Amino acid sequence: MSPGEAQADQPNLSCTPPRANQSSHVSNLKSTPLSRGASAASDHIGLIGAKINQIRPWIERDIEKTKTCNVDVMLGDLLQRASNDPETPQPDLLDKCLDAVLKVCNGKFSTKEKKPGQIFRSSDIAQSLRDYSLPMIETKSYAPFIKATSTALACLEEILVEGMRAASSDLEMICQHNDMPIYQKHQTEKSKRIPDVFILPSKSSKEASPDAANPPWDHRVQNAAKKPKGGRIFWKDVLASIEFKRTSNFGLEGPSASYKLEKYTPTDPEYRKVPVREASAGSATAVSVLQIKAEQPAPDLPPPRRSNCDDVVKNTNGSSKRKAEDDEESAAKRAKTTNTDADRPLDVTVQTALYAAEMFAANIAVTHLLNLIIVDNIVWIWYYDRQGIIQSSGINFMKDLPRFMVLLYALQRFNLGDWGRNTQFEEVVEEGVHKTSLNGVVVKDGVHKADLGGVDLVIHTNSKERVTHYGLQGRATNVIPVTSEKLSAEFPDIKKDRMVAKIFWAEEDRISEPEILKKVHKIAAKESDVEGHVPQLLWYCRFPNPTRAVREALGIPEAKKGSRVLYILVFRKLDPITALYGIELFDVWRQCILCHIALWKGGVYHLDVSPGNLMCYKKDRRWIGVLNDYDLSSLKINAGPMGNERTGTVPFMALDLLTPEGQRGEVAHLYRHDLESFVWVLVWVCLRYENGVLLAASSRLLDEWATVDPVTCGEKKRTFLDRFVHFERDWMDPQIWRLVEDSLEVLEDDKHRQVKNKIAQARKARRGIRTDAEEEKEEKKTGEYDLFHALTATETWERTLKTLCAYLPES
Repeated sequence: MSPGEAQADQPNLSCTPPRANQSSHVSNLKSTPLSRGASAASDHIGLIGAKINQIRPWIERDIEKTKTCNVDVMLGDLLQRASNDPETPQPDLLDKCLDAVLKVCNGKFSTKEKKPGQIFRSSDIAQSLRDYSLPMIETKSYAPFIKATSTALACLEEILVEGMRAASSDLEMICQHNDMPIYQKHQTEKSKRIPDVFILPSKSSKEASPDAANPPWDHRVQNAAKKPKGGRIFWKDVLASIEFKRTSNFGLEGPSASYKLEKYTPTDPEYRKVPVREASAGSATAVSVLQIKAEQPAPDLPPPRRSNCDDVVKNTNGSSKRKAEDDEESAAKRAKTTNTDADRPLDVTVQTALYAAEMFAANIAVTHLLNLIIVDNIVWIWYYDRQGIIQSSGINFMKDLPRFMVLLYALQRFNLGDWGRNTQFEEVVEEGVHKTSLNGVVVKDGVHKADLGGVDLVIHTNSKERVTHYGLQGRATNVIPVTSEKLSAEFPDIKKDRMVAKIFWAEEDRISEPEILKKVHKIAAKESDVEGHVPQLLWYCRFPNPTRAVREALGIPEAKKGSRVLYILVFRKLDPITALYGIELFDVWRQCILCHIALWKGGVYHLDVSPGNLMCYKKDRRWIGVLNDYDLSSLKINAGPMGNERTGTVPFMALDLLTPEGQRGEVAHLYRHDLESFVWVLVWVCLRYENGVLLAASSRLLDEWATVDPVTCGEKKRTFLDRFVHFERDWMDPQIWRLVEDSLEVLEDDKHRQVKNKIAQARKARRGIRTDAEEEKEEKKTGEYDLFHALTATETWERTLKTLCAYLPES
C-alpha cells in the first residue's frame, strides 16, 4: 500500500525473480501464480468501502490453507517460549511439566492461603468439569469451564518446574466470560464481534477490580459464572479468544477418576475440520462449506515419552426457564451469525479467525496470535501469523487433563512478547493522546543514512489518517503518520507532520523494497521523468525473526515457502491521485506513466499499478505525480517467478492476466500489462469519484470488480468494454472522458492485434515454422512499447496535453 493514502495493501499476482532452490515445476512458470493465502481482506474496505460482512470469503480462503501440527510438538514450543532460556532447546520440558501437573489433575494439590482461610483445592477442578459435562445449552457451559480453568491457574501458579519461569506477575492471565459486542473501527467501517470467552490480563478485565475483601484469585473464580457488566473490553487488550461449540444433545463424558502420564492419544477428529469453499461460476463469494480435514498430515512425532511421564437439549416439559435459556442461546448465536454474514452460519474456525483479524488490526506489528477452539470436550490450539495458520491436534481435556494443564501452565508464564505483541513498539500517552514509540530497535542493515543510528519515531496510532490492515495473511500493510526529531533535523525540507511509516510483512525471499528503491534513485539521477516522481525513503528497518522460524521448530513442511519478515519504512507523506479531477488528474496520471516507462527501460518493473500506488504532492502550485510502492516490484537482472505472493491489484490487472492461464502463472508479465493497468485506473477514478470525492455506494460503479475472483473480474471487464459508451455521467469532465474512450479504444485495438497474432502463431506452429517462445520473444523485442506509442498518439491525448500546457502555472 502507499504511504499517506487511506487504503490497505491489495491482492496481488507477480512476475518476479526465481529462488536458487526453486522446484522444477516453478521454473516452467512465466509469472507467479495466484497465491490465495496472500490475499488481504482489507483491500475491500480501503478500495471500495466494502462492508465488514463482505470480508468473510477472503478469511475463509486463508483458513483453507491451514497447516497442522501434533499437539505435543506445539506444547513443547509453547513451553520453550515460556522457559528461562527460550533460545536454548530443552526437549525434556514437556515431560517435566506433564509430571509436575499430575498432582493438580488428580486433586491432590492445595494452594497457600490467598487470604485467611482461603485455599484453592485442585479437587474442585474435577467438580467443575463434571458440571461442564452435564446436558446444557452452550452459553451455560462457559461458567463451569472458566471456573475449572481459574481454579487450575490458581494452583498452577505455585507449581515450580526446573527451567521454567514463574507465572507472569505483569499480566496475571485470566479467563473471562464475554458474549457482549466488541466494536472496532476499520477505515470507514465498524466491526462487531461477540466472542464467547477471553484470555485477558487481569488489569484489563471488567471483573478484575479486587478490593480488600475480594482479592484477585477469589474474585476471578467466584465471578466466573457471571456475565461481565459495565466497562468495555477492547481488542488491543485481548490476549486470546476461546470459542465454544456444543454438538451433543446429551451430556458429555466427564473427567477421569485419576490421571497418569501417557503417550498422546489422537482425538476424534484429530484436527478441527476447516471450511473449504467451492466457487461456482468463478465467483469468490459463491461458497459452499464442506467439512474435510486440513490438507497437511501431522509431522512425525518425537520418540514416545516415558510411560510415567451443540445443540440445545430438547425440553419436554416446556418450562419457561428453559425457553428463556433457549432464547438467550439463539439470540447470541444469531448475533454472531448475522453480524458477519446473513446468509449462512459461521463455522467456528471462521469465527475464531475473524477474532484473530480484529486482534491483528488492534495492535501494531503483531508477530503472531493464539486462539483456542473448544468443541464439546476437545480443545484445539490455533496459531496465526502473516505466513499462514497452524492448528494443533486436539486435546480431550476430560481424558487427557494433564496436557490441557500444561497448556495453561505455559500460557500463564507468557509475557507480552510470547503472546505476539511486538514489544519494540511501546504505547505512550502524550497530553492525553495515545501514541506509540519505536524503542530498542537494533538497526543493522536498515539505516538509510549511516549517521542516524536509532530513530526516535513517534507513531500516531490515534490519527484519523491511520490505515490499518484487516485480514490474516500477506503483507498486512499499515500506514500511520509519524513524527521524529532526528528525521526532521536530517530532512529540513519535509515538515514535521508530513511523514508516514509503512509497516508491513514482506516475503523474505523477495528483493527488499529498500534495495529496489536504491536502483530507482540511480535511474532518477539520470532520467528527468523519474526524478521527483518516486517516493523519498527517509529511514527503514528490517526486523529479525522471520515467520519461518516457528514452522521449522514445529516441523511444518516447506517452512521457508512464503516466509515473511517485518519492515518499517518512513516516507514523505503523499496525497492520493483519487483526490484530483479534470486536467490535474490527467497531469499526475501522465507523469506516473512517463516515470513508469523510464523505470521499466532502466530495469525496474513495478508490476502493481493501482490508484493506491499513484500518489502526488504539490510543488510550485503544480501537482507532481509519484509512482509509489515497490515492495512487489522486480529487477531486470532477475528473471522468472519468485515468492508466494501475487503482484497486481485485481480490478486494475490486464485482461491477459485475469484468465485461468494468467492465474496459473503461464502468462509472462509484459510492459503493456502495466500500461493497461494505468488505463483501468483512469476508468476507475472517473466513474467512482466526483471532483475528487468518492461517490456514495448507491451511485458509484464497478464495486464488483474488487469483490469477485480474478477470472470473474476479467469477464466483467470484458463486458464493460462492450458497453462502456453507456457509462458517461453528468459530473465528468468531457475532455477527460474522451481520453478514457480513446484509451479503451486503444486497448481494444491491441486485443484484436493480439488475437490475430495468436491465430497466425498457431498456424505457423502447425507448420513447424516458429514456436510460441520464439514468437513471444520477438514481440517483446520489436513491439514492447507499441501500446504506449498508440496511447500517447491519440488525438485526445495531444489535445489534453495542449490544454495542460496552457493550464500550468508559469515557472
